[in-house]
Amino acid sequence: MRSEILALLGSWAGLVAESRRLPPPPRTVEGLTAFLLRHAGWLITHGAVRDASHEIARLTRRAARVSEPAGRRLITVGRCPEPGCAGALQAPIRPDADEPPVEVRCRTESAHRWAGHELILLKSRMRSDHTVVPAPSGSPPPTARRGAYAASTVWLTASDITRLWGVPSGSVYRLASQRDWRRRSHGGRTRYHETDVVRALGGLEPRSA
Repeated sequence: MRSEILALLGSWAGLVAESRRLPPPPRTVEGLTAFLLRHAGWLITHGAVRDASHEIARLTRRAARVSEPAGRRLITVGRCPEPGCAGALQAPIRPDADEPPVEVRCRTESAHRWAGHELILLKSRMRSDHTVVPAPSGSPPPTARRGAYAASTVWLTASDITRLWGVPSGSVYRLASQRDWRRRSHGGRTRYHETDVVRALGGLEPRSA
């Protein structure tokens, strides 16, 4: 939890420092917090301020609950797409979680599991098998037509990228600017082209089963 707090504050402080061409603050919770408070006036005018506010609030709630973790339950999301496997895919859910978990695993074969960005590949494989796995927000609606995934364009929000790849949103915005990711805006939210995101973050390679 401490590491996550430090990483989150560091990513937003890095965005501010790089954008304003300032020396980075000390990498401590106290130093990063003081730096962000000093530049709060600038940050609230940035297009990413909503994500910053939501992420910090979410992390604060998680930190408050860390001493009393809630129970977990499993939900079934479809059939395992691995050849010869008849198992059901399940996702662990924490009742108090702010976001769905980024992991899906097979009930029959423990080696069949997908996490983070692998869920995008899993979604494609399940579509070709006429089953459905939940997609990131802003993705096209599911379709039963084989090969539809390859023909469609997927646009990911910064929140999607953070959940799937584990990259703090502050770093997402920096990468998007540095790598000139294709983007589009709708409803006040910016979405990035999946191909550009995948190329920058290492690609989609399935785990060996």
